Amino acid sequence: MFAAAASLAAIIVLIQLLIFGIVAAAANIVGGLILFPSKLHSTYKRFLKYLLALGAGFMLSVTIFEILPKSILLWQKNNPETADELYVPMLLIMAGYLLTQFVEHTIAPHFHLGEEVHSDELISSRSAYTAVGGLLIHTFFDGVSIAAAAQLDRNLGFLVFIAVLMHKFPEGFSIGSMVLATGNGLRSVLTSTGLMGITTLAGVLTFYFVGSNITSAVAYALPVSGGVTLYVAASDLIPEVNHHGGNRPGVSISVFAGVALFFAFHFFLHELLPH
Repeated sequence: MFAAAASLAAIIVLIQLLIFGIVAAAANIVGGLILFPSKLHSTYKRFLKYLLALGAGFMLSVTIFEILPKSILLWQKNNPETADELYVPMLLIMAGYLLTQFVEHTIAPHFHLGEEVHSDELISSRSAYTAVGGLLIHTFFDGVSIAAAAQLDRNLGFLVFIAVLMHKFPEGFSIGSMVLATGNGLRSVLTSTGLMGITTLAGVLTFYFVGSNITSAVAYALPVSGGVTLYVAASDLIPEVNHHGGNRPGVSISVFAGVALFFAFHFFLHELLPH
């Protein structure tokens, strides 16, 4: 009976993760496709800075209030003999942060989250596809973040999914515009954004099937994921918000709205839903 219940619970988690992975992957593709219908493109560009700001506040909140504390608590639980020594989880957080820094500024230096590369600003195909290749590492860890969080706590998994989803549209938009700037068209945009989406789903499934069979895998993966999300929130999204915001107070207020949205979700998941 207990085995059947555990098996059912594992199936439910897998279905949940599949839905999260597929929706996140689709958001990458939709972000790229927005470039084509001109009316939708111009409308999206008007609201992009607010979406970035909202995502920044939400992701920063998820990272600081959920991922990082739970990474440390999980490490202490798994290593009670060295519970006061937090060098390893902090080092893993730093590793995730620096890995993202390396990918975005060494392997994919042309990429700026949410920014459009105009078609008259032609870049080489090699530069564009090097950026896409580098970002595949980033999107893979998006998937790992979702899966690691969900396997630790269902509610945390949902919050991390929402945080990831919020930057998937701007990510697809930026990559799509970069591919268009090489002189390529719709098929290449679909290929690039689709590949990023598939890699996100691959990160989810890889951690679910491989990580769940490795003792303490979540204890190692969660702090690395925390470093990745911290980088995206603090070093990708916030600078873009400051760049796009200018003298528009509404953009800065949207960051606080993102924080408020996190607490609203948090309250709903932890206080109103049955456990």
